[in-house]
Amino acid sequence: MFKRLFILTRGYDWYLIINVILLMIFGLAALYSLQINVAEPNFVFLNRQLIFVGLGLVLFFLMSQISFRVWGDYYKVILGTVAFMLIVVLIVGISIRGTTGWLEFFGQTFQPVELAKIALIIFLAKFFTSRGKQPKLLTDIFISGLITGALIVLVMLQPDLGSAMILFFIWLVMVLLLPIRKKTVFIIFLIIVVLAAGAWFFLFKDYQKDRLLTFIQPQLDPLGAGYNVRQSVVAVGSGQLVGRGLALGSQSQLNFLPEQETDFIFAVIAEELGFVGASLLLILFFSLLVRLYRIAQQTRDDFGNMLALGVITYLTVQTFINMGMNMGIAPVTGVPLPLVSYGGSSLLSVLIALGIVLNIHLKNRSTMFSYEKEG
Repeated sequence: MFKRLFILTRGYDWYLIINVILLMIFGLAALYSLQINVAEPNFVFLNRQLIFVGLGLVLFFLMSQISFRVWGDYYKVILGTVAFMLIVVLIVGISIRGTTGWLEFFGQTFQPVELAKIALIIFLAKFFTSRGKQPKLLTDIFISGLITGALIVLVMLQPDLGSAMILFFIWLVMVLLLPIRKKTVFIIFLIIVVLAAGAWFFLFKDYQKDRLLTFIQPQLDPLGAGYNVRQSVVAVGSGQLVGRGLALGSQSQLNFLPEQETDFIFAVIAEELGFVGASLLLILFFSLLVRLYRIAQQTRDDFGNMLALGVITYLTVQTFINMGMNMGIAPVTGVPLPLVSYGGSSLLSVLIALGIVLNIHLKNRSTMFSYEKEG
């Protein structure tokens, strides 16, 4: 049994795996601290998150054993299935905090938009790398933009501005990775400006406009749209160097800080563990992204390279938006912190994406060994 286990795990990037586990431990510690100082601690969030972590790790290692090229073979089916789920959720979905974005399965809820992020990465990676040696870049960019735009519209109808922003940035960064001319880049950004103006008038809800305006001028509504940001900034600042101590943060423990388990969990960590704890969390995210980038650079497969870079973009943008809104440098959009925030949909989706990249690493190693044998 041990020999079989060794064979299965040989070649795994344990630096990456340990990094992922440490980030999840940060989240579990924050959830524990939020539930320990109550009259009757029941640890509901912590217990559920532990189940998600266990299931997520199973999916993580399962994805690492499935060839990443399989996803490219079915990229149209994967994107079509996810698009169908986004339509279904608008019809029969469950609404939470004003967003109709959850489907219910056997008493458990799940957000299809989290899978849409992975599906879009797979689609774009395969679409751009399967066009031959002389692709029609402008046509390809236009087609991919239409498909991405359709997903974004479906997500905005929920409405979910944060996820729509992530989908957009995934598309934008993956397009900019293509060998395109400066003139083409200028045209793309001009179109984006026009579409953004149209979205402001026809897609954005009033509360989303308020959040963006409050981000630019927080003093506009300090007790309304600006309240969450003000409380979060206070929590982050009050942590100072080493923090108030686990489960001792006044902003989080006295419930001044809203959505503590999800959107503003970084503020909880910064308040309780201070600059030192927040910096360690940032270092873990940075080292994770660096490791993923090394995997992307080492692969000789164009699809694998684009796939890994897409996952890096997804995690980078989502991490920046979450931490940014916690520190008042990005608008509040309800985006969870990858691997740290409470919630099964986000955690499972991120671990699936990381498992796919881990398989790219394993394929890299097998290719390298084959080259060594030939040499």
